[in-house]
Amino acid sequence: YKTYIFDFDYTLANSEKGIVMCFQLLFEAEGYKATEDAIRRTIGMTMFDAMKSLTGETAPDRIYELIKEYKVRFSDKYMTANTHLYPETLPVLKALKEQGSRCCIVSTKTRSRINETLRNTPWKISSTSSSAWKTSITPNPRRTESIESATISAWIKKTFSNRDNTIDAKAAQNAGVAFAAVTTGTTSEPDFGPCPMWQS
Repeated sequence: YKTYIFDFDYTLANSEKGIVMCFQLLFEAEGYKATEDAIRRTIGMTMFDAMKSLTGETAPDRIYELIKEYKVRFSDKYMTANTHLYPETLPVLKALKEQGSRCCIVSTKTRSRINETLRNTPWKISSTSSSAWKTSITPNPRRTESIESATISAWIKKTFSNRDNTIDAKAAQNAGVAFAAVTTGTTSEPDFGPCPMWQS
């Protein structure tokens, strides 16, 4: 494959500790309650959808206010320090880069937050320092358009998508790219069984 598309959370990196911590601190300060499991299951959603789901709030202004508090008071302080690439991530990315493949990230996590994690690795990589690396941060990466935008901008002929959600598998099928599932997130292997174009 000439291009590999990766999700970030639960695929390249484990940011669960930071995300759960920041939500818990925010909810303690603002009077909301959510279990750790409920928080984990929102990882990969847009921040707006996650906040709406966990708090039950429906007024956009209140949701955006909570998102701002989450970022400024907690995420900016705790997120990167509690986000770590999986042990296999750097060797895989390095091998793909050395063979001339282009690697892309399609994620709801902001480009700046992803770059903070990448810059803290022994192998210095970022979305701006290498022509072989590209991040595509979109409002809803679960939609086909996100994969299509990444593949088109990369000028690809063959693309391989590696992600952690069954919706991602369907998006990959709709975009016409091969898909590999990872079970490091909240979706189990049996859940991926019926997914089209699934490859191990």
